[in-house]
Amino acid sequence: MQMMQWYNEPPQWHQDNDVIHMTAGAKTDFWRHTHYGFVRDNGNFYYQNVSGDFTAEVKITGDYRSLYDQAGIMVRESETIWLKCGIEFVETVQNVSAVVTRDYSDWSVVPLDVMPISLWLRVKRRAETVEVQYSLEGKNYSMLRLAYLTESPLVQVGLMCAAPEGEGFAVQFEGFRLF
Repeated sequence: MQMMQWYNEPPQWHQDNDVIHMTAGAKTDFWRHTHYGFVRDNGNFYYQNVSGDFTAEVKITGDYRSLYDQAGIMVRESETIWLKCGIEFVETVQNVSAVVTRDYSDWSVVPLDVMPISLWLRVKRRAETVEVQYSLEGKNYSMLRLAYLTESPLVQVGLMCAAPEGEGFAVQFEGFRLF
């Protein structure tokens, strides 16, 4: 794996073997315009540059506490073209969430009936299309979203977290793979 780098480094983070521990920064988010009328580009994003098709996978375990606490995978071309997906905490419910942004953010969620300890996430890029899949046990995956993102071959891919309303929360990303 290539060397990873930060876009908005969080207040605390460290790595133990294949587990990356982060504390999401307070009042951070990635969002553009839709519904709320603001632009935020200050979420925490640990990434590497990738050209062409790829698959990214990770197991996410978070201590979600405040409205909109979120953690997952991000695929980013620029501040106006990106996708973030994973868990988003809304009104005490963990939702599998995907936001596709092409200047305006487009949010979709699947509320989970149970509060899983962890979520397994897989993002596949084929040409200009991204497919988001999730699993509650790491074996059987369901599709959450299939979306057009960008024709640009070069994107940034990695781990993201944000705490738009809260003071931050702890999250672990385990076994991040990019192939």
